Amino acid sequence: MKIARVGAVGSERPVVVQGDDAIFVDSIIQDWSRETLENGGFARVQSSDLSSLPRVSFGQGRIGAPLTRPTKLICVGLNYVGHIRETNAKTPDEPVIFMKAPDSFIGPNDDVVIPPNSTATDYEVELAVVIGKRALYLNDPSNSPDYILGYSISQDISERHWQLDRSGQWVKGKSFPNFNPMGPLIVTGDEINPNDLRLWCNVDGEARQDSRTSDLLFGITHIVWYLSQFMELFPGDVINTGTPQGVGMAFNPTKYLSVGQVIHSGIEGIGEIKSTVIDYSA
Repeated sequence: MKIARVGAVGSERPVVVQGDDAIFVDSIIQDWSRETLENGGFARVQSSDLSSLPRVSFGQGRIGAPLTRPTKLICVGLNYVGHIRETNAKTPDEPVIFMKAPDSFIGPNDDVVIPPNSTATDYEVELAVVIGKRALYLNDPSNSPDYILGYSISQDISERHWQLDRSGQWVKGKSFPNFNPMGPLIVTGDEINPNDLRLWCNVDGEARQDSRTSDLLFGITHIVWYLSQFMELFPGDVINTGTPQGVGMAFNPTKYLSVGQVIHSGIEGIGEIKSTVIDYSA
């Protein structure tokens, strides 16, 4: 199944995407949220007859982030072999984990806002894992798929000055408003094999990132298992699994984002997202 949310900011409605159609399911559930998923909402939608429900063409209007108000946005750093190499970083012995403010979530095609005085705002296309049920102290990575709802596209926008030059954890460079476009939908785990998908990112039509999830240092099942050893994962939690080589800071000279540029990203089997970079205005 493919699920999404459509509508103006603050008025999004939950849908199931079938072909080109977005089928409204707000007569069955209130929204795609932690509460809905915890209370069996996905199973109710999955078992319902959707044939008579109202529908529109998917993408006819604004597409919202596919979840509303996730409890956690967890990120894995330095998790593609090529990205480790381009940054001259030491290969991690265990996953590098940091958090990102969930309020940074925006729709997949919403504008990305450059923070005031920033000259080092960067792009990072990532495969996002969405948790489907509570997970804590999983016994083995092989159990992880049972706890995954599905997969989506994230842009982990990063302000490198705050991330790298201001001391402390990376969360400071990751949590600005509008710093995590996500979507256009979530593809459930029974419809996609996430272990060898092409993912890419272009800026103004110039290819910047182009890799496959098979280049992940720590795979998806390992990441979910690992996280469950020290935090409880809840339905609707999102895990950004890392970005491949080709980020702006790795070029010489650097290729950071500037106002007016368009970030166009895609992941095989999921779709594409596109954001325009704009300047902050109070």
